[in-house]
Amino acid sequence: MDAYESVLLVKNEVFVFKLPPRATNRAYRAADWNLAEPQWTGRMRLVTKGTDCILKLEDKTSGELFAKCPIDKYPGLAVEAVSDSSRYFVLRIVDDNNGRTAFIGVGFSDRSDSFDLNVALQDHFKWVKKEEEIEKEKETPKPELDLRFKEGETIKINMKITKKDGSEVSSKPKTRPTSAGILPPPPGGVKIAPPPAPSVNSSPCHQPASAKPESWGEFASAGNSTSAAPVTPSNPSWVQF
Repeated sequence: MDAYESVLLVKNEVFVFKLPPRATNRAYRAADWNLAEPQWTGRMRLVTKGTDCILKLEDKTSGELFAKCPIDKYPGLAVEAVSDSSRYFVLRIVDDNNGRTAFIGVGFSDRSDSFDLNVALQDHFKWVKKEEEIEKEKETPKPELDLRFKEGETIKINMKITKKDGSEVSSKPKTRPTSAGILPPPPGGVKIAPPPAPSVNSSPCHQPASAKPESWGEFASAGNSTSAAPVTPSNPSWVQF
């Protein structure tokens, strides 16, 4: 598929000047040209076709081609800036009929026009350089990337689960918090043994062996009842208690 022509820049007024003979290799100077009398005035178009870039000078009305300047790189010999002004350049034009080349001077009345030409040329050749790098990468063979697990190799994944309210739940098991030094009770609860029965020899005020010990319920009712009979001193152990 053939590449189509793309227009990068159009300037409706550009001036062409005849260059005086170049006696030395010093840089071009616009002051050496007859700036008051340009040789031609017309339109400039900067176009590309694929990676090729051509600056065309055309008639404003008819569009007839006056001269064209193929540009292989920038900065370079095809388009050279002068040493004494930013508005003027030297172009190397090519004749399609015989392939001969010649050099002419061109200039703009406004510095912004020359600035636009500089930027358009720089952007194009940056793109060309990038395309060349991409093509080189395609041609260079790359080693195949082996992502298979090797023998004995494992992988660890930490997962986070998000609740409906947006909070996160860690996949790690949580331990039940306990007080320091205190173990949690065993399941099913603990049965506490009742207090032992009082021994016969444990107190000097023990009851006779034949006497039945008072129950806890009777002791509580005796202390809280207002209608109970007064305690008689027949049982000295209760009085001392």
